[in-house]
Amino acid sequence: MIPGTAGSVELTDAPEPPDGDGAVLVEGLAVGVCGTDREIVAGEYGEAPPAAQRLVIGHESLGRVLEAPDGAGLEPGDLAVGIVRRPDPVPCANCAAGEWDMCRNGRFTERGIKGRHGYASERYRLEPEFAVRLDPGLDRVGVLMEPTSVVAKAWEHLERIGHRAAWAPRKVLVTGAGPIGLLAALLGVQRGWDVRVLDRVRTGVKPQLVADLGATYHTDLSDVDSDSDVIIECTGAAPLVADVMARNAHNAVVCLTGVSSRGRPLEVDVGGLNRDIVLQNDVVFGSVNANRRHYEQAAVALSRADRGWLERLVTRRVPIGDFADALDRRDGDVKVVLDIAR
Repeated sequence: MIPGTAGSVELTDAPEPPDGDGAVLVEGLAVGVCGTDREIVAGEYGEAPPAAQRLVIGHESLGRVLEAPDGAGLEPGDLAVGIVRRPDPVPCANCAAGEWDMCRNGRFTERGIKGRHGYASERYRLEPEFAVRLDPGLDRVGVLMEPTSVVAKAWEHLERIGHRAAWAPRKVLVTGAGPIGLLAALLGVQRGWDVRVLDRVRTGVKPQLVADLGATYHTDLSDVDSDSDVIIECTGAAPLVADVMARNAHNAVVCLTGVSSRGRPLEVDVGGLNRDIVLQNDVVFGSVNANRRHYEQAAVALSRADRGWLERLVTRRVPIGDFADALDRRDGDVKVVLDIAR
């Protein structure tokens, strides 16, 4: 597609990926579709590689290794996921330390989003350090790796912040039962927490997925006790963001992963919110993207999860020839996957 031009997405032939993209040649199996892809296709943002007019989209990848050099940690036939972000060329202090998800100057690039072609392709290349091997048993659900890496980072940072003092957390509230929210709940359950999930949908697959995790599903925030030690906000819905920050236990940590829209005025008692945060020693922080460590954490979490539950998270699989159907949001969708190799 042509970034910034709505309606320019199309399925087309492309040359073989250049060797300069990386020494690992991968056969594309599937890509996940998310709100970011839909916004890029709508022309809201996105950036083609230098000297290119078009951008290959797709950042939630799953592929099979075709070629890999000695010492890459990968063999032909392995399942592999490509990391999305690449460090900036300066690099900043964080990028230099492998923490490119915390880039300070914004000069990073991202596969399928900013300055680099994505993974919605029959073949692509990866640098070995940006390719993560996946359990071979995850061939049907490994495309969930990228969103799982996002919540793995959120959990890692939550726990780092929580350990600023004697911390004995018990309860977590996740707002939003989309892929990010459900995967955040999964990682909370794997940690042995009492997990509550809030979403407005009353029927369909979401309540059952939450119940099958052993978590509790709510459709009204007023039904959720105001004693959550951790809140992971995954909707970006501005009124809900403000409400959940006022409904937690003392010393709570609130992680915002949902991205809100600009230009929607909201009446908030900032003084009251500030008072509560200060007097209760609360922390509110944002989290986005992931580095290699978080992808590796995600790979472990997925390998420990029930495969049937993960498969039900993928509510639609669409062949690449029907890509427009995959980009169309439907009621009942959780995760939509575009199958490249069928």
